[in-house]
Amino acid sequence: MDNILEKLSQLTTTSLSDALDITHNMDSNIKPLNPAHKVCGKAFTVDLPAGENKTLFEAINEAGEDDILVLSYKNETRYAFAGDFIIGLMQTLGIRGVVADGAVRDLHGVLDLNYPVFCLGTTMAAGKKNIPGTIKSTISCGGSIVRHGDYIVGDADGVIVIPQDKVNDVIQAASEKLEKDQIREEKYGKDQESVRAYLNNVIN
Repeated sequence: MDNILEKLSQLTTTSLSDALDITHNMDSNIKPLNPAHKVCGKAFTVDLPAGENKTLFEAINEAGEDDILVLSYKNETRYAFAGDFIIGLMQTLGIRGVVADGAVRDLHGVLDLNYPVFCLGTTMAAGKKNIPGTIKSTISCGGSIVRHGDYIVGDADGVIVIPQDKVNDVIQAASEKLEKDQIREEKYGKDQESVRAYLNNVIN
């Protein structure tokens, strides 16, 4: 595994969010279909016209094993960007997961795959294949700008985008935040006296 990805995989989206501006947080409605899933990888960006998924097949064919497919689907939830068959293709080729501001269909089939899918929810209608999109361009997904090759981390709390040129600084800041949180938990919250001391410290 890429050393940066290994470090990011040990961090939470909350600690990464604390290390970044909120504009790097995707829409909080984009969540994993299975809350137990976490995903960490490099963004393979796909810009799709709303309701269209033709270019998604090209992206699946080109993406690598360190990649997460990040789809700009324009908040379309009437037409699915994928169902269990297409998600299964991603899984078979070793792609790490998919993140989209859109919906999937075939929910039970997708859940049976046990594959990381982060999206706005589910729908019934299949995506159309009339209008092509683009791959590897800068996109907007869930209200955040995503550049091809940026780092993506998603867990039960949501999805965050880490720009390539900031990733080392973000990892350091997020790691320090987790360490501080651990120290705080060990110092406070174990008994009523320590809880009162913490609350008074915050209040005053």
